[in-house]
Amino acid sequence: MSSPFEVLGVDRDADPREVHRAYRRRVKETHPDQGGSASEFQRVREAYEELSSGRRELSAGDVDDGADVDDGADIDDGSDEVEGSQVEYLDYAVIDERGWSIDDPDLFEKAESAGVTEDHAGHLVNDWGTSLLEAAEDRGCAWPYSCRGGACANCAVAVVEGELSIPVNHVLPEEMVDRGIRLSCVGEPTTDELKVVYNLKEMPDLEELLLPPRGRARGSD
Repeated sequence: MSSPFEVLGVDRDADPREVHRAYRRRVKETHPDQGGSASEFQRVREAYEELSSGRRELSAGDVDDGADVDDGADIDDGSDEVEGSQVEYLDYAVIDERGWSIDDPDLFEKAESAGVTEDHAGHLVNDWGTSLLEAAEDRGCAWPYSCRGGACANCAVAVVEGELSIPVNHVLPEEMVDRGIRLSCVGEPTTDELKVVYNLKEMPDLEELLLPPRGRARGSD
């Protein structure tokens, strides 16, 4: 069985930044939309979580002479600054399957009451200056995407609450932007809280704006 180092393709003495860069690379390589599989993607996620957890434990236990030093997780530096946007997300497939409306103001409350599982809904922290797609992948989510450059709608999300800026947009018509449709691959939150519906690939309005997964032609089996 491959070690987490082998799964990510890093040396055992790799520092946290190297590990994270390797994780970002492997996430793209193993994503189902890019020719990978859900199982491969999950292995990469688990490897990254294992290495990250191991480093946190090592840091917490790396003390001299039994000194009582914590790992910094609970240190109060006197600042109440939010580290990133608090994002709540919901899979469009759930909405479509249950016949709900994406414009329903109580959409997220209905999903919670219906017991929608964490495979289709959840929360994450989106660091400032980081795209929503990257934050989702860091959370271990396999959200759809293709070009990662704002030139297709595969990664489109619907903003239900909050703001998501898109500095690059080569595909969404103005009327869709006005409806709150954004591109998660380049979109960055600008509000402390954000609610989005992801996986909009099945929306009829977006069909002509999609790219096929890498290595596959549109309409192929």
